[in-house]
Amino acid sequence: MAIRGALALQKRQVLILFVLLGLSQAGLESVSYSVAEETEVGSFVANLAKDLGLGVEELSSREARVVSEDNKKHLHLDLLTGDLVLNEKLDREELCGSTEPCVLHFQVVLENPLQFFRAELHVKDINDHSPAFLDKEILIKIPESTTIGTTFLMESAQDLDIGSNSLQNYTVSPNSHFYIKVRDSSDGKIYPELVLDRALDHEDKPELRLTLTALDGGSPPRTGTTLVLIKVLDVNDNAPEFPQRLYEVQVLEDTPVGSWIITISAKDLDAGNYGEISYTLLHASEDIRKTFEINPISGEVHLRSRLDFEVIQSYTINIQATDGGGLSEECTLLVKVIDINDNPPEVTMSSITKIIPENSSETLVALFSVRDQDTGDNGRIVCSIQDDLPFFLKPTFKNFFTLVSEKALDREMRAEYNITITVTDSGTPRLKTEHSITVLVSDVNDNAPAFTQTSYTLRVRENNSPALHIGSVSATDADAGANAQVTYSLLSPHDPHLALASLVSINADNGHLFALRSLDYEALQAFEFGVGATDRGSPALSSQALVRVLVLDDNDNSPFDPLTVYLVIALAAVSSLFLFSVLAFIAVRLCGRSRAASLGRCSVPEGHFPGHLVDVSGTGTLSQSYQYEVCLRGGTGTNEFRFLKPIIPSLPVHDTGGNMAGNENFRNSFGFNSQ
Repeated sequence: MAIRGALALQKRQVLILFVLLGLSQAGLESVSYSVAEETEVGSFVANLAKDLGLGVEELSSREARVVSEDNKKHLHLDLLTGDLVLNEKLDREELCGSTEPCVLHFQVVLENPLQFFRAELHVKDINDHSPAFLDKEILIKIPESTTIGTTFLMESAQDLDIGSNSLQNYTVSPNSHFYIKVRDSSDGKIYPELVLDRALDHEDKPELRLTLTALDGGSPPRTGTTLVLIKVLDVNDNAPEFPQRLYEVQVLEDTPVGSWIITISAKDLDAGNYGEISYTLLHASEDIRKTFEINPISGEVHLRSRLDFEVIQSYTINIQATDGGGLSEECTLLVKVIDINDNPPEVTMSSITKIIPENSSETLVALFSVRDQDTGDNGRIVCSIQDDLPFFLKPTFKNFFTLVSEKALDREMRAEYNITITVTDSGTPRLKTEHSITVLVSDVNDNAPAFTQTSYTLRVRENNSPALHIGSVSATDADAGANAQVTYSLLSPHDPHLALASLVSINADNGHLFALRSLDYEALQAFEFGVGATDRGSPALSSQALVRVLVLDDNDNSPFDPLTVYLVIALAAVSSLFLFSVLAFIAVRLCGRSRAASLGRCSVPEGHFPGHLVDVSGTGTLSQSYQYEVCLRGGTGTNEFRFLKPIIPSLPVHDTGGNMAGNENFRNSFGFNSQ
């Protein structure tokens, strides 16, 4: 088991190495932009589509987005135009403080396929801060014996702007004793020094009030002022002296508030009030003043607030020692903050795909970045997930990782994965952060319905009632949702003479089979047909099963006897004889007419007339259509019609005299002659 785990770890390390080698070549492109601070929200920065050589449609289809290292949304990418615009007003002083240049690093991330572009935004300073003195009044004590040209250090003004917009000069209100000299320090800042231009006289003017003005280099320049109160003292010829000009001390960042840091001590050879020294912080920023304090009498430096290595790594503190005569000296205290492992690693999720299809391989599940604000081993981190999952972590560049599926997943085997991303630093003690992701595997129609049996045998007794439920078939589908919904149908039988649609039907939803009509064992003992089960996926999958129906005999026929057959034969013989007689009569009749026509005269059948020629009244007369025979041709040489005499002259006449006379007149009107 240990060997297999080691091999898996080695495989992941090799994969990560190849990914890093590929990204080292793919991530060389970098673009740089600049914008002035306090620019309005929505202002145009650049057209990323043009700069990256991509089409606007490609930005949208590949789900491009901007990811900042601090996870703040300073910028917004418009996918419709490809324009990169400001998402918020930027404050250079808040973002970078005194650091120059002020650069915000960000990445443009494209998915499908995954691609990164590095970029940076330079935030340009504008003159939006005026110089400001932290003290509203500066007190300077100057002995009257001070020689001309002596300089006096004063508190400097603070200006959060940088470059030409930062503090550039100092001036003092017009007076007859002092002028301002500006001194450049090694840290690039300027400090005002008050220079004595004319000797002081305590008896003449024991006190002077001046206005010190600080100016920046903006256009127009901004200014800040403070009051300088000068007290002219009696003679004091010795200034305080420090044993060393630079003090260094290291302090752990978890040092409790109020702890003693160091004691700064200076000596003054003067006696009395001129030899009494007071200690103050000189040129101290707000951060220094709120973090440290010095006892003005003992020179002990104590911690006022908690240190944070991740915010400030060191402090440079100027300390001034001033004696009772107003003479002063300064030294520098360098406080180095020592990092401890007090920050757990941080995980920032940029993109999460919570549902992935089961048949996809190497699908991007999550894009995230990790960081640890500590330094050294305390900030060195390792990222991992569980070993028994079909996913792996792929480092992209810097501190970004992607979580990718390793192979095609099978929802039917496992439909949900709980992935825990564990980030651990290398400090002592080690700190770790866990971030859990739940990934659902969506179904794909990759399973056909399966019948519980390959063939079914159903039995039904004959003479059943119509719509009788005769049995059921059942199929299951391992898929989910519409992919698992099964529809049943009848398949065309192999026997083309079997009218299956008139025999059975099937319920498409549950597979119940019904007999549509009453079955007769004597006519149909058994029949078989196919049943199909189809799911509702796209494309749909189906399977088949064979159904055989056996019709069971019922005692529904009585016995019968060498007598019914004879009756049937006799009836058939009589019917045949009758039919033959009719046909013979018709033939004789037709022959007689044909002979009469050939002799030029009419022939009258003799003997008895058949029954159908007799009048239905039963009196023995002929029917109306057979009372007379008409010869179409008379004797030789004549073309007139001839009415024959009645065939049976002795038949009684039932019509009235009027009717007979009318018939006679009717015949005469046509020129017929009666014989």
